[in-house]
Amino acid sequence: MTEPVPPVPVTPPTPPLPFHGTDADAVDLLHPVVLHHIVNTLQWPGLRPLQEVAVKPLLAGADALLLAPTAGGKTEAALFPVLSRMAGEDWQGTSVLYLCPLKALLNNLAPRLETYTGWLGRRAAVWHGDVTESRRNRIRREHPDVLLTTPESLEAMLVSVRTDHRGFFAGVRTIIVDEVHAFAGDDRGWHLLAVLERLRRVVDTGEQLQVIGLSATVGNPPELLRWLQGSRAGHRPAQVIAPDLAPAGPESSSTPNLADAAPAAGASGSPPVGEIELDYVGSVANAAKMLAALHRGEKRLVFCDSKKIVEELSQALRSLGVTTFLSHASLSVDERRRSEEAFAQARDCVIVSTSTLELGIDVGDLDRVIQINAPATVASFLQRLGRTGRRPGTARNCLFLTLSESALVHAAGLLLLWGRGWVEPVVPPPEPRHIVAQQMLAYCLQENRVGDRTWVEQWNGLAPFDRSAEPIVRHLVRMGYLDSDGGMLFIGPEAERAFGRRHFAELTAVFTAAPEFTVLSGRDEIGRTDPVLLTDEVEGPRLLLLGGRSWRVTHIDWKRRRCFVEPADRGGRARWLSSTDTGLSFELTRAMRDVLLGADPAVPLTRRAQERLATVRADHLDVVHPGGTMIVRTADLTDVRWWTWAGERANRTLTASLGDLADALQVPTAAYLRLRTDLTPQLWKTATADLESRLCLPHVTEEALAGLKFSTALPPRLAEATLATRLADLTGASAVLRQPVRFTLLPN
Repeated sequence: MTEPVPPVPVTPPTPPLPFHGTDADAVDLLHPVVLHHIVNTLQWPGLRPLQEVAVKPLLAGADALLLAPTAGGKTEAALFPVLSRMAGEDWQGTSVLYLCPLKALLNNLAPRLETYTGWLGRRAAVWHGDVTESRRNRIRREHPDVLLTTPESLEAMLVSVRTDHRGFFAGVRTIIVDEVHAFAGDDRGWHLLAVLERLRRVVDTGEQLQVIGLSATVGNPPELLRWLQGSRAGHRPAQVIAPDLAPAGPESSSTPNLADAAPAAGASGSPPVGEIELDYVGSVANAAKMLAALHRGEKRLVFCDSKKIVEELSQALRSLGVTTFLSHASLSVDERRRSEEAFAQARDCVIVSTSTLELGIDVGDLDRVIQINAPATVASFLQRLGRTGRRPGTARNCLFLTLSESALVHAAGLLLLWGRGWVEPVVPPPEPRHIVAQQMLAYCLQENRVGDRTWVEQWNGLAPFDRSAEPIVRHLVRMGYLDSDGGMLFIGPEAERAFGRRHFAELTAVFTAAPEFTVLSGRDEIGRTDPVLLTDEVEGPRLLLLGGRSWRVTHIDWKRRRCFVEPADRGGRARWLSSTDTGLSFELTRAMRDVLLGADPAVPLTRRAQERLATVRADHLDVVHPGGTMIVRTADLTDVRWWTWAGERANRTLTASLGDLADALQVPTAAYLRLRTDLTPQLWKTATADLESRLCLPHVTEEALAGLKFSTALPPRLAEATLATRLADLTGASAVLRQPVRFTLLPN
């Protein structure tokens, strides 16, 4: 293996200028070269509170969770102490891994990290799926000091025969996980933890590996830090660092949980800081007219809750002469990059995006954030709000433009929670058995052969990758995903068949991508579209809407899943499969109920929004009551609904638990579920007397199971139990059952 290139000698710095208003003790602990460049190159007058407080614990090697709003200086708060350790302790080779959830975020961060490492004569490099093989070979040879990558690419390096993973990662000392909340809330978080445990077995100092998480505001910081520590939780010093939110202290200290600190429903608190306004516009066309008329000359970032709305709104804005750019996951990488770069350099323009721009990707100096409808969580709103107010003298701002009555109530409920200071706790999805199966296959691929008794050691006792996974391993052997011979396990023919394409690339991705066709104009890839748009019946030419432009389909290559197009004037359609999330939460749905009962968020509402909200409240008088839930029967006795206002997961749980009292064919909403039409109050009282003690998990369909990647590598009952647990909300269902129920008959 080629020896690493030695660091470039660094000229001793001139004495730094004094920092005003900064803890001199903390500053003095930074390496002199780092401090010199903070003062003289960046010309900072001082460190931010987060950066200041982070110096001592990070220099001491403690694990940490750094909390601050978007653009709060989290990256520098982690890197300056870590680079100081690197220089002071003379770390060699690849010693720092910087993990991000998005390739675009890695690309965006790379120039900053290259600058900071360059101060010390060190190097940073990016490795992800879009990096060329020649660039990867150079990284393998030169071992950059800081490697920016994704957990999936990290695992790909561990399993690749082209990377000497033991030699490459032997010197890793610190792992920084950016936007850690974006991992922890779904299966990518379990995958991240499992890969980091395997990495501990590879590095020379695995027990002392420092893990630093960077996050926006969350409702349960201490729990999130313990989760990030994995098997080392309780065995290493750890600290939540959030000076802007609460006094920083050890993980065991009383760092406030923002979720627990929220006032009771209906209580009012001090209005949060920010210029927030809620409006009702009723349609995409009206939203476009508003955006074209408002804030001319300013740079505006518009968030939408679907790719379809992104496309339709962008086309409508362009038709009104507004300079418009787009960003969503089904656009090609080049198309998104061109759009984001152009937006960053422009002034009087709009970029319309899904959540792809919610995380810390720099799109320049924003003036305004506009939200079409509402995000699903308060935490997501905080991320989006944090994109504004970065310039001195400017305030954080967000204008909500709602397209429907339900979206208006949703937005008002979310803003009501925000006004109470409530933020969702980040909770990893329960029972990730399918990730256990994936990890076992990936580890066998990494080591070629694994002892059928010793495999359990590789995750250092972290549940559920511990001895409790034995039934899953036995199933993998029984079904041919693993072969067993002489006390050793290795990749079997079924794993080769299911995941072996492109050097097992499918094995390192924990989500199943929706089937989409690549759309090309000549040789240029525009993006991807749902195949339904290519198969449903149409009159005249088949027209698509993609990249904010209409295209006429000229040829479809069904075998290679490609669609060739040419520009069209107008009339294109956009469609993608809806996401498989579990819908609105109990807390948000209850806040929406509070809005219908008369609670107003602590933000201005336009006259249109006030009038429409008054109408919606009047229309819901028969289905909300402050004293409990309501069972409402129509006058013709053909429809009975239980208005629980409990969220979709709780209502799924109640539907399954009620048995034949519930409509078996329904898909419950967040607000209500359907009951049998001959239901009487006495029958209800008898049937539900002990229902809280016998709540059931929701039914799982074959279609839902197909969306759970690696579910085929699990015993069928375990796969169903995994998904059913994730579709359930036993706590919310219990809370509903403890409330009084009122029966009412809708008037004619």
